[in-house]
Amino acid sequence: MRPFSFISHVVESDDDEEEDGEEGEAVEKTQKKKRKNKKKNKKKKKTGLGAAGQTSPPSIPVSQLFPNNSYSEGQICEYVDDNKYRTTSEEMRAKDRLNEQQLVDLRRAAEVHREVRQYARANIRPGMDLTTIAEMIENGTRALVEERGFESGVGFPTGLSLNHCAAHYTPNAGDFVEIKEDDVLKVDFGVHVNGHIIDSAFTMSWNDRYKPLLDAVKEATNTGVREAGIDVRLGDIGAAIQEVMESYEIELDGKVLPVKPIRNLCGHNIGPYLIHSGKSVPIVANRDQTKMEEGELFAIETFGTTGSGYVQEEGVCSHYAKTSDGQPRLPSAKKLLHSITKNFGTLPFCRRYLDRLGETHYYYGLRHLVDQGIVTAYPPLVDVKGSYTAQSEHTFILRPTVKEVLSRGDDY
Repeated sequence: MRPFSFISHVVESDDDEEEDGEEGEAVEKTQKKKRKNKKKNKKKKKTGLGAAGQTSPPSIPVSQLFPNNSYSEGQICEYVDDNKYRTTSEEMRAKDRLNEQQLVDLRRAAEVHREVRQYARANIRPGMDLTTIAEMIENGTRALVEERGFESGVGFPTGLSLNHCAAHYTPNAGDFVEIKEDDVLKVDFGVHVNGHIIDSAFTMSWNDRYKPLLDAVKEATNTGVREAGIDVRLGDIGAAIQEVMESYEIELDGKVLPVKPIRNLCGHNIGPYLIHSGKSVPIVANRDQTKMEEGELFAIETFGTTGSGYVQEEGVCSHYAKTSDGQPRLPSAKKLLHSITKNFGTLPFCRRYLDRLGETHYYYGLRHLVDQGIVTAYPPLVDVKGSYTAQSEHTFILRPTVKEVLSRGDDY
């Protein structure tokens, strides 16, 4: 609507029609000029510095680098075959818009993950101890995501598993194991925003002889991500992953060894505040006919090994998660459970996190919660000693219109 209408003036005066007509033309020109000036003076939406504005070590919250929720999309993969119509369907686009806030949360968490891991990958080196590395990653995550309890924070304890240990190792207090030149280190950490979790992992080594092992899991994970989609069967994804993984071999100490998938480890779907939400994505062929569904969030993670291809629990436990709402009998366990529920809910935690909260003398209370089935313990998972394992992982969401690989970055 125009701010001033000269038409009413024209029809009101018949005697001064010519004069009013001239005035009307002059007013219209003035109004057009004003509208043009308004367009010129319109403020541009702030876009921020982006990741290039981050400090080293990372300390600036990503919300400041990406104002107005201007976080980058992940890798966009259009659906094919029977789902090809989704990319241009107006109905699917309308459904997609309903999930806008979830996507903003996930992209924010993914940006934090990329910036923290970029620094970690550039600075982790032999001679560093695992506690220093874990704190570097977790403190960076807390700063960049602006940790606020259940609103935003660390998604789960940082996994730092060496050599034949494939997963679920994070240092407890007093653990100062140092990385050696010939070690193979898996780095697995998560970020959450409003319970929406980004779970992504990579493997590092400082000896080129392990490159085929690292390449195997990276290509296997990319294959799993590529094959995933709405209505795709989980067992079929496992078969594709296995085929790629087993096409690799590695030479160690004069012996040529096959790279094997670790058969009893798998990917998973992710729910709000739940890192494992019910569905498992195998990394070997099986008969699982369960299908992926629209709207689901998945982490495809693959593990390769020079060992047996099977892991078992071994060693001192550090990872835990509340998995039941039972009531413990032991007073110290009741107190500890209150702290766990208040600070973590169903998000995984570790002993270092309890230490950070100021909890002391909690071991027997924690053990009681585990024995009662209220808290689940997740000990380290290891293959045979002397073997080497590697891991690669990405998180993606099956949007109504496209598949978005949220954790994708320039590094992997």
